[in-house]
Amino acid sequence: MSAPSASADSPLPDGSPDTVEAAARATRSLQGLSPELTSRVPQLLEAMRSVGTGLELHITLDRICETAAELADAHYAAIGVVSEDGEGLSDFVYHGIDEETAERIGRLPDGHRGLLGALIHQPRTLRLADLSADPRSCGFPAHHPPMRSFLGVPIRVQGEIFGNLYLTEKRDGAAFNDYDVHMVRVLATEAGIAIGNARLYEAAKQRERWIDGSVAVTTALLSGSDAEEALSVVAEQARHLSDSAAGIVLLPDDEGGMEIVAVSSDEPNGALGVIVPPESRIVADLLEGEAVFIDDAASDPRIMTEIARAYGPVMMLPLQSDGRVLGTLVTPRARGARPFSEAERTLATQFASQAALALMMAEAQRDRERLAVYEDRDRIARDLHDLVIQRLFATGMMLESAQRRSVVPEVQVGVGRAVDELDVTIQEIRTAIFALQQGPAEAPSGLRTRVLREINMAAVPLGFKPSHHFVGPVDAVVGELTGKNLIAALREALSNAFRHAQAARIDVVVDSTVVLPDGQHGVRLTVADDGVGIAEGGRRSGLKNLKRRAESLGGDSWYGPGIGEDGGGTTVVWEAPY
Repeated sequence: MSAPSASADSPLPDGSPDTVEAAARATRSLQGLSPELTSRVPQLLEAMRSVGTGLELHITLDRICETAAELADAHYAAIGVVSEDGEGLSDFVYHGIDEETAERIGRLPDGHRGLLGALIHQPRTLRLADLSADPRSCGFPAHHPPMRSFLGVPIRVQGEIFGNLYLTEKRDGAAFNDYDVHMVRVLATEAGIAIGNARLYEAAKQRERWIDGSVAVTTALLSGSDAEEALSVVAEQARHLSDSAAGIVLLPDDEGGMEIVAVSSDEPNGALGVIVPPESRIVADLLEGEAVFIDDAASDPRIMTEIARAYGPVMMLPLQSDGRVLGTLVTPRARGARPFSEAERTLATQFASQAALALMMAEAQRDRERLAVYEDRDRIARDLHDLVIQRLFATGMMLESAQRRSVVPEVQVGVGRAVDELDVTIQEIRTAIFALQQGPAEAPSGLRTRVLREINMAAVPLGFKPSHHFVGPVDAVVGELTGKNLIAALREALSNAFRHAQAARIDVVVDSTVVLPDGQHGVRLTVADDGVGIAEGGRRSGLKNLKRRAESLGGDSWYGPGIGEDGGGTTVVWEAPY
């Protein structure tokens, strides 16, 4: 019996969405065919078995390409995955072209034009003896291997078009025949079943990863992490879960715009502290609680920052809870990367809602801690004023009286020095009281003064005042962004020294004459103590915060031996460009 004819433009026999029945119907159609076709049935069954093995989607697509090429004796095979909008290809998996050739060819087909584009809009079997002769063909890019014979078959998953399977360049130099068409059609039907299973598996794994990420954010907050660390965890988790080039968190600023306060990225990009102006239409939408999805940040006219133009697809999700917008979570992908799918957008939106709840909890925790600190500062200031200063003053008067009664010159000189030291101590305590009574809005703007204020405030819980030393024109050269982060780093280092070091001496040095390894001029903060050092296996979240803060500005942070005997204690170094 001769093989049944197969029209080059005939549709797949899968009008029913039941792909299992379609596969059975296609297989039954092979009964009674020619000996040549019948002899290839075992190969077809083996190919179907191979295609149905495994659950990873991309691995499944690779296996389908390889199996189809072997089944139809083709040099090359590929699967073009149709994008969600049906206007192009979201993925292109190929077989038969080595990596070196692929790199020379460059960008993969996008399906917006040519023969591949025509198959997207007209998904039906297409067989050509010479694809270059087809008027819909737009040719090949440079370095592309020559291809003549062509067979394209649509792949349907649960009745919906998933993509197209392409085969080119039959090995014997002839065109693809009717037997090839029937075999590849059956394989495409089986491939649709395998792809459907793989997509379900991938969706389940993806949901699991996003749930785990939400748990990690909540755990980081409930474990006592500060607000900045919680924001960094949100940015880092969102970046990894969304397979993005960066994870960024923005919070509203006082001028109506939004400030980048946390960045997770492999490459330092100087984004931390950048302000997105309130004139941006995107900011207005985000502050209204609307999510913004961008296909290409490099060409979108709404983008107003140069940093964003280095990326491609971007998700901007408001962090809102109970109708209140706390900030924005941004996950940009590299230029040319695939756009975010509908499932990814949904999962990311749910993650952003969970992160917003975490931020509200962090804010409430920060308010409680701030209130407790203010109460302690008021109490300490009262005790210093009412008890310590009065006692020091009374002691000074007693010494002055003893000095007047003494007839020994050496005693008079020694007592006079002690009285002078008491006067200096009283002045320093009064300075500390003044610093304790200042609110955040009253903080002086000069970096040198802010450093001294942090040192004076740390002196109260430490029980002694850390020494300090400034090198270079600190106030004149250090910018506001770097200065703000240096103060935060100093506060973190002094806090670590108080809580963990058990130190009796702390030296603080701010040097604005430093030249960084990349040749930039910068400022270096060094905080050294003579305490117990960093315990083996102890928590290092504070040190990680310092390093992350420095790297976001293009700097670095590290630690080493301290200033105690035999290198006892810890020295923390933090540096960044101006």
